Amino acid sequence: MSEFHSDRLVVVGVGLIGGSAAAALRRAGRVGHIIGVGRGRSNIERALELGVIDEAVADVGAAVKGADTVLLAVPVKQNDSVLAALAQSLETGTLVTDAGSTKQDFAAAARRWLPSHLATTVPGHPIAGAEHTGVDAASPILFQGKNVVVTPLPENSPDAVDRVSALWQVCGARITRMSAEHHDRIFSAVSHLPHMLAYSLVHMIAGRPDARELFDFAASGFRDFTRIAGSSPEMWRDIALANKEALVADLEAYQEQIAGLTERLKAADAAELERIFEAARSARNAWLDRNQKR
Repeated sequence: MSEFHSDRLVVVGVGLIGGSAAAALRRAGRVGHIIGVGRGRSNIERALELGVIDEAVADVGAAVKGADTVLLAVPVKQNDSVLAALAQSLETGTLVTDAGSTKQDFAAAARRWLPSHLATTVPGHPIAGAEHTGVDAASPILFQGKNVVVTPLPENSPDAVDRVSALWQVCGARITRMSAEHHDRIFSAVSHLPHMLAYSLVHMIAGRPDARELFDFAASGFRDFTRIAGSSPEMWRDIALANKEALVADLEAYQEQIAGLTERLKAADAAELERIFEAARSARNAWLDRNQKR
């Protein structure tokens, strides 16, 4: 396994994920100069104030000149335009990776804009998000014990894949490798679908004429189920559209589950309702037990 060190790291999108990666690499002593690129002036100035980055550059093309590592941590829809903007300035051998929740779209954008840099352009996805955004939410320990999925392209060099893996291992993460297609199917079901459900429930309640009263009496169950509805709408809009085929299939499968529950309720089928609830509880408890042992 390669070790990771960067003399000149560029982080495009210095928010929760990008800022946390920069902070973790700095704390580990594995990075020299960190350049931040971002759309929000106040956030990028705050990143400078906090010492998360050493320099702010507005133009991504100018920022990547001389860089040995580039991390894209922007809403996934922006990856295409960012890669297009840096394509002409990227130097041979520069390691490029991302932190997006969808991988097939990043792979397609990389092939479109960086055809001569595919050996060192390696997609990745840290599984460590939160409902809070911006550099103030960043933490150097965000990735400790968390999973990071690396989805190598067939064109990637083994050394580049190892270096991206090592980058996240320095941050304290566990690495899994899989194809971009397999990644997007998995995360549609266990990440993207839950966000759609949380947003939909809150939107439904908010649209009712008695919404004020309903929210006044909502307690811990509602809070826990809908926590992720506090996440960035822009980010999750882009994720949903980028992974729409898998997500539509999972939404339709979920609708079948809801239709089945509706029929059991209409029929007052207590035994079948309890069987479904018990099966779900057992599966969730087994999942929690496996994760606690890791």
